[in-house]
Amino acid sequence: MSAARRVLAQARTPEGALVVVYGDTWHEHVLHPRDGHNELATHLDSVLATIATPDHREPDPRPRRQRFSKQGVGPSRWLMVVVSFEQLPARVVTALGYGHGRSPHRWMP
Repeated sequence: MSAARRVLAQARTPEGALVVVYGDTWHEHVLHPRDGHNELATHLDSVLATIATPDHREPDPRPRRQRFSKQGVGPSRWLMVVVSFEQLPARVVTALGYGHGRSPHRWMP
């Protein structure tokens, strides 16, 4: 990973771990018109709030990654942010909104 990558934003997990959002990740993996989630274009603050104060967390299928979810923020019922802890600082891999009756897989109110 290049040291020249531009940090667009950052947040801390409830445990205090620093998580960054790189500009290229935000534009290529979150907002990309082909497979991204353009509905999140104005919701970077919601992504940061999801990391800082999630309503639910669970492991991602990939090792050393976690899924942070928060209800009632962003463009949908739930916002999910995938964070990789494979390096320091941790980084956002992707984010997406989902809803329409769906909740995180293991979420319990």
